[in-house]
Amino acid sequence: MLTADASGLTAAQLQGLVSRTFGFYDEHGRGFEWKTFDHDRRDLRPLLVQHGARPEAAEALVLGEAAALAGDAELPAGLTVRAVTSRTDLDRVAALESHVWAQDWSWLADDLHARLTGPAPVEVLLVEDQGVTVSAAWLVPLGGTQVAGLWGGSTLPAYRGRGIYRALVSRRAHLALERGYSTLQVDASEDSRPILERLGLHTVGRTVPYATA
Repeated sequence: MLTADASGLTAAQLQGLVSRTFGFYDEHGRGFEWKTFDHDRRDLRPLLVQHGARPEAAEALVLGEAAALAGDAELPAGLTVRAVTSRTDLDRVAALESHVWAQDWSWLADDLHARLTGPAPVEVLLVEDQGVTVSAAWLVPLGGTQVAGLWGGSTLPAYRGRGIYRALVSRRAHLALERGYSTLQVDASEDSRPILERLGLHTVGRTVPYATA
């Protein structure tokens, strides 16, 4: 993941960076998603389009204090949550995301597995109903900062509106605080943005993902 600020690059350097990134994924036969933000330089998005990426639905960029979210929200009765690391469980997370979004998210298992090691590993949570995967979410710390991202939170339609998303937010906020991350970032859909704002977080901009086939 590229976390350095690209604002200091010349136009030629930025074009080279974009070309190398697309070339890497083409060489390995994999698609990928490039997150863009309202505060990015203006010449980035046209370069992504030139290389074949297409914009997907915009999301709200939401920030707030982890302590504001680390309440005592609990899962509905009968559901359980556990941290997972095995490839089998990560494949289940990817299958859930594929089902919820009606897209091929099989790549997610590889991505999460790679993020489980290193100085700032992810924390992946799986919610089950008697062995059936009903929701999943993960905490993504940004190494070298006090910020961690809340990703995932997708839930099967039959289980929505029961507080699962809120409970997963609370659980990940506690994990963030335990690991020394005081600020949370969420790229929120229009379903989750109002929930997060009611909890005290603030929308500070937009993010638009550009995806390859």
